[in-house]
Amino acid sequence: MECVGVRNFTSMAVCLTSSSSSSSRLSLRRKNTARASLCGNAIALDDFHLRRDRCNRRRLESFLEVKAGAGSESCVVTKEEFADEEDYVKAGGSELVFVKMQQKKSMEMQSKLAEKLPPISIGDDILDLVVIGCGPAGLALAAESGKLGLKVGLIGPDLPFTNNYGVWEDEFKDLGLEGCIEHVWKDTIVYLDNKDPVLVGRSYGRVSRHLLHEELLRRCVESGVSYLSSRVERIVEVSNGQSHVVCEYDTVVPCRLVTVASGAASGKLLQYEVGGPKVSVQTAYGVEVEVENNPYDPNLMVFMDYRDYTKQNVQSPEENYPTFLYVMPMSPTKLFFEETCLASKDAMPFDLLKKKLFSRLNTMGIRITKTYEEEWSYIPVGGSLPNTEQKNLAFGAAASMVHPATGYSVVRSLSEAPHYASIIATILNEDHARDIIIHKRSKENLSMQAWQTLWPQERKRQRAFFLFGLALILQLDIEGTRTFFRTFFRLPEWMWQGFLGSSLSSTDLILFAFYMFIIAPQNLRMNLVRHLFSDPTGVTMIRTYLNI
Repeated sequence: MECVGVRNFTSMAVCLTSSSSSSSRLSLRRKNTARASLCGNAIALDDFHLRRDRCNRRRLESFLEVKAGAGSESCVVTKEEFADEEDYVKAGGSELVFVKMQQKKSMEMQSKLAEKLPPISIGDDILDLVVIGCGPAGLALAAESGKLGLKVGLIGPDLPFTNNYGVWEDEFKDLGLEGCIEHVWKDTIVYLDNKDPVLVGRSYGRVSRHLLHEELLRRCVESGVSYLSSRVERIVEVSNGQSHVVCEYDTVVPCRLVTVASGAASGKLLQYEVGGPKVSVQTAYGVEVEVENNPYDPNLMVFMDYRDYTKQNVQSPEENYPTFLYVMPMSPTKLFFEETCLASKDAMPFDLLKKKLFSRLNTMGIRITKTYEEEWSYIPVGGSLPNTEQKNLAFGAAASMVHPATGYSVVRSLSEAPHYASIIATILNEDHARDIIIHKRSKENLSMQAWQTLWPQERKRQRAFFLFGLALILQLDIEGTRTFFRTFFRLPEWMWQGFLGSSLSSTDLILFAFYMFIIAPQNLRMNLVRHLFSDPTGVTMIRTYLNI
């Protein structure tokens, strides 16, 4: 489930990583028996990862053979097809087979783009703008750009929207998309332990994938967007200042400007800053089912259930990844359950998420009587920003617009598409009016204007703050994470609600951090101070805030 709205604070509850395991090993070395036990667990976990990688490789090979036999054109899964290791991780890494399975799920109610949009004319016709990528960000930007009179072409595989989307109801209403919400809960609830739960006090909605897809496609049709179903191989800048988008089978689409909106793994089409933070990964395994013995109130959406459902000390691979349960009750018997690990340095395997989910449901006495759908959600978070000196533009996840500590992206993309489209239209109109002598310099400066719209200094300060928080939380074990959230909900209501709604300014976030430090228990304070002065994200945050 990608929470469009999003699970801003729960997403910071991330998986226990190798760094936290290392810290545990250092403290336990003082006791010989603990050291021996820990070494055994580490070896077992390493052996599990090795076996899992081999298993996934076999699954991937089998999956590709089946798809290749069916004449699929979009099974691009070998490492050689990606720009680098980071790009491969963004695409799915060791879990790539499940990512491909999710992308290729059948969504029969969603229209095919090629059936609704006219084909791109291949020849001498030059488009004003090519948008690469057909997800929510790509469709929204193409529609808004076409509405402004630009000749827009959309290029990418004709794939449906397959991820379930959850949103804060008021955010989708502000976008004029309330008609795309299929179910609303008037409040959301959080369980951290067996003590009193926390009511968030905000309505939450489940988005209809079909309705959202059809609405964005309708806007593209009305704006005159044309379409080519193809993967893009590369973008070539030619001598007259135009760009050639080179697709499969050497199909070339000439245009004046290109915007890449093809997802996080776009390293072959875009340049990213060197030396930035490494990408982390958020994974979740979900099922929509009919059940007996449902303990959850159907009037409340369960934002996060972090309660310990096993209370056992037996070590197993899945216990090395703290996770929580995310629940959408559509009725007393029909629910969407999702076991979620958001932002691990190494993606928590879907096999372990599935095992943990069914173990949890079994322990809670919930019996599944019918399964409607499985979901494998894989969202890269963090990582480097795009190089803002390049001519080609980006949008959505390709532009690193995914919230680094939360997984937030779709609402931001949908809300910023109109303004970004107007900047692109301005760039193209000004470029057209410039004299040919200053054409090249003009193009560089105008592209910079678009990048500044996406990533002004204020946005960079906010992102640096969240990257710092993400790196901190990655070092916490399960109890440390619970401590963090207990402290979080003791903050003034406007702070934690503003954080949930992504409405805090960079100045507000500093106040947030100071207040959090004041009310935090001593062990969390020590972690905060140590992290600020020892982790590279602390230095980066300070430099970004000071604009140096």
